[in-house]
Amino acid sequence: MKRHTVLRRTALLTAALGLALGGAPAAAAAPGTVAAAANDPITVDLTVQGPNGALFDGPITTTGHDVTTASGGTHHCDGTNNDMNPEPGATPTAALDDAADQENFTWDGTWYPSFDDYFVSTIDGHNGGSAAYWNISVNGTSTPVGGCQFRIEPGDDVAFTWTEM
Repeated sequence: MKRHTVLRRTALLTAALGLALGGAPAAAAAPGTVAAAANDPITVDLTVQGPNGALFDGPITTTGHDVTTASGGTHHCDGTNNDMNPEPGATPTAALDDAADQENFTWDGTWYPSFDDYFVSTIDGHNGGSAAYWNISVNGTSTPVGGCQFRIEPGDDVAFTWTEM
C-alpha cells in the first residue's frame, strides 16, 4: 500500500475512533477572533435563563479553575477534563461559577468521575428533577461534551438555559 493511503486511512480511523469514544475536537476560535493562550483570562457573554427569566445576562471574565459544589465536591474545570484539550482554558461551567460568585447566586452539580465533569442540576434554587434540565450551549449550539470539558474562546456566547423535557 502506498504511504499516503496508509496515512489517510490511519487519520480517518483515529478520527472515527475518537468520535466513537465520545470525543470531540477542541473548539476552534471563531473567524476574526484570536484564540486565548492557555488559561489566560477571557471575557465571554453569559446568559443564565431560568424558568422565570434571566438570572444573569452579561459579560463575565473567566479562566479554567477548580470548582466546588455542595453535591460534587472540588474538581478541576479547565477543558483538560476527560483529556478533551491538551492545555487548560476557560469553560462554560467555570464561567457559570465566576458569575455565581460575582452576582451572589448559587449553583450545584453532581460530579461524574467517568466523564470527569459536573452535571449542573441546580442554579439559583431551580432544579428540574425529572421534568427539566440546564442545557449548556456555546454560540447557539449545545455543547457535545460537558461544561468542564468544552473550551470557550473570547467573545463566545455561553448560555445555561432551563429546558423542559
